[in-house]
Amino acid sequence: MTTDLPARMLRLLSLLQTRREWPGTELAERLGVTTRTVRRDIDRLRDLGYPVEGTTGHAGGYRLASGTAMPPLILDDGEAIATAVALRTAAGHLPAMEETALRALAKLEQVLPARLRSQVTALHQTTATITWSPHGPRVDADTLAALAAACRDREIITFDYTTRQHTRAPRRVEPHHLVASGGLWYLLAHDTGKTGWRIYRLDRITHPAPTRHLFTPRPIPGDDPAAYVADKIATAPTRYRAIATVHAPADTVRHRTRALAGRIQPRDENTCTLDCSSNHLPSIAQTLTALDVPYTLDADPQVTAYLRQAAQRLHHAATHRADR
Repeated sequence: MTTDLPARMLRLLSLLQTRREWPGTELAERLGVTTRTVRRDIDRLRDLGYPVEGTTGHAGGYRLASGTAMPPLILDDGEAIATAVALRTAAGHLPAMEETALRALAKLEQVLPARLRSQVTALHQTTATITWSPHGPRVDADTLAALAAACRDREIITFDYTTRQHTRAPRRVEPHHLVASGGLWYLLAHDTGKTGWRIYRLDRITHPAPTRHLFTPRPIPGDDPAAYVADKIATAPTRYRAIATVHAPADTVRHRTRALAGRIQPRDENTCTLDCSSNHLPSIAQTLTALDVPYTLDADPQVTAYLRQAAQRLHHAATHRADR
């Protein structure tokens, strides 16, 4: 039995943070106390500001809900180190969260035990981050957090979504996974209104709101969220069409470009097709330049015109340099 009240309270709080819901009897068993003692300890946590809710069901239970303020969290050694490293990484790679991540990292390092602080310091001193200039849309940190929580809790969520045609409409979905690709974030969800799987770009989502209605997870086609999203991105409509027949094996093209696997189709052992269609002409030019092998191109007139202009600029720059 855990007779030390402060230690038992910390243990109870740690348990509540590891699962969405705990039966009262299981908490009592884990703590070595009676269910009556658990109820008293839950009331003490509530007095300290922790939003612990009672749940219905056989013998009742408890869960740590969201409140009006962020209460202290209990992390074990591994979780603390992982959090510190993740915050350091986020500060360099998530453009919308640099300052927020650094503030959270400073607070965490302030309370880390000396044995853990030395490990985190060693990681920071022996690693470096190259910060690229931010391009493209930024993801709102609150939106990302709200959707991640809904995926974790299997809770239906609503939001407003702006389509590629710039129209806005409400959505009600069962969120399953968040997928990052090429500097963008996507939500893989089952749309209850359209009755089907959809992917949503997070930078087009506004006003996410939980509904407090839970759902049973559905099997994802192919059982691989990242592969499913990649396939949808690869087959999505684009403004400019550009299909290259490349005189190189498909594996070679995969290594030389950042093209999605679904956009590269082998024709034989030494030839493949590469769909480098895009909404951005410079992106098409960059993909083709990275090939560094012979290819033929079937593309829209806008694409070929842009490539000719780019080639002329490069030629002018090269000859101008040679004449100096």
